[in-house]
Amino acid sequence: MTGSRRWVALSVVSVAQLMVALDATIMNIALPSAQQALHPSDADRQWVVTAYTLAFAGLLLLGGRIADYLGRKRVFLTGLAGFMAASAVGGAAVNFPMLVAGRALQGAFAAVLTPTALSLLAVTFTEPKERARAFAVYGAIAGGGGAVGLLAGGPLMEFASWRWCLYVNMIIGLAAGLAGLWVLADGEPQGRQRFDVPGVLLVTSGLVAVVYACTQAAAGWGSAQVIVPLGAAVLLLASFVFVRCSRAPPPSTSASRSSRRSCSTVTPAIPPPRRRSAPDRCSRSRRVRESWPIGRAAEPCTATPSW
Repeated sequence: MTGSRRWVALSVVSVAQLMVALDATIMNIALPSAQQALHPSDADRQWVVTAYTLAFAGLLLLGGRIADYLGRKRVFLTGLAGFMAASAVGGAAVNFPMLVAGRALQGAFAAVLTPTALSLLAVTFTEPKERARAFAVYGAIAGGGGAVGLLAGGPLMEFASWRWCLYVNMIIGLAAGLAGLWVLADGEPQGRQRFDVPGVLLVTSGLVAVVYACTQAAAGWGSAQVIVPLGAAVLLLASFVFVRCSRAPPPSTSASRSSRRSCSTVTPAIPPPRRRSAPDRCSRSRRVRESWPIGRAAEPCTATPSW
């Protein structure tokens, strides 16, 4: 990939991450208007933000694994299209459950986009200096996305409606997707690896329980609404570690054995030097003496047998 295309790819990935970070905060501005239109209670309206956070944090590890399994570019573009579709569902919500479902779908596809974007940067920028610069730009945009969401929410509420706080993602995602089709590079998917379904369920449930406990902290850290999910999260994550350790294959010695076999096959066996016996030494001594000038008598062999 040429230098100019690499930096365009960085722009695509950064815009997608900006969209993910922007949606974490932009609905905070739109919540009062959405409550007036869909009539949820004050206690229930927090689920507009909580549903996004739960899905995003709980499925983050799974999203990265899917990218390795199916291919980075394919998963990135699929996540981008899914995020746009979820934004359309939330923006067109006719009741509060539909809005919460759209926000949960947004969080799920954001969990696919974020790790895939990082892996795309890693394979696009291979030089250490360029990679450090690319990750610095990406981190700055991702960190500023929350502030951009708060700033953009005001004008959208002033000149449009709360629904455009979700519809705006369709415009951003469409531009990033069209550019991504052209500039993004893809690696070979690792589809032959085994997909650990029990591990995925355990770690995802554990992370969801942790995030849910944090969202209920307003009731007090010592309340049952916080302690019960945290206890469940500890059990689930400990079970995940146990399952992974029990399924880890033992260190294999087949490689070292095969290397030793190959060495013995390639390198011919060198026989040890043969030790001459006493009769052999005597015969050799006679042959040497017989080659001397005529007239000199051969001395008798006095070698001692080595029996």
